[in-house]
Amino acid sequence: MSKPVIVVVGAGPGVSGSVARRFADEGHDVALLGQDQQVLDQLTTDLGARGAAVGHACLDVTDEEAARDAVRRFGEHTGRIDVLHFNPSAFREKDPLSLTVAELLADVALGVGALLTTVQAARPFMSAGARISVTGSMAADQPWERAASLGVQKAGVRNLVHSLDKTLAPDGIRAVSVTVRGSLARQGAFTPDRVADAIWDAVRTPEDEWRSEVPYDG
Repeated sequence: MSKPVIVVVGAGPGVSGSVARRFADEGHDVALLGQDQQVLDQLTTDLGARGAAVGHACLDVTDEEAARDAVRRFGEHTGRIDVLHFNPSAFREKDPLSLTVAELLADVALGVGALLTTVQAARPFMSAGARISVTGSMAADQPWERAASLGVQKAGVRNLVHSLDKTLAPDGIRAVSVTVRGSLARQGAFTPDRVADAIWDAVRTPEDEWRSEVPYDG
């Protein structure tokens, strides 16, 4: 297939949906991994109307075998993966004195571990110029103690992005975490569409200007 392909992990109605639409508008075909079949169907219809070929898989991305198989199927079908965008995180309103170890590890498995799973599955289909992007958050640096696991996830996924970028850079593949330093809203600088624009810009950064973390301050 001649069109570039983006795989959106954690596809939903917010930032990830806006990312899928932005890349579709820029000429990408789209593969979606998400948990809500109704949302996936709506996104598929929307993206198809924008001219994109769309595939989707409804699954729990913490199911390593299912997530690997889905990404592999997308790659085998398209022959290429040019961008992998990772969006999932778990919001659990528990402070550090009520959060259990099991809950923390379950949340990290979603917000950090699933990035490993999907990148490893996508790597055989990625070549020089391919990119990995992650929706980061100011919670990595300024955690809200009443949702303690979220800050751990965002700090962890940012750290993993730095390692991925260093590991893949010799092959011409780069990774970036876009740190959203504000609360998502329906209007203003932090709408999902504006964040998606920032992710698009980060992915399009020239190699000689590349940074593995890009802040988005609105």
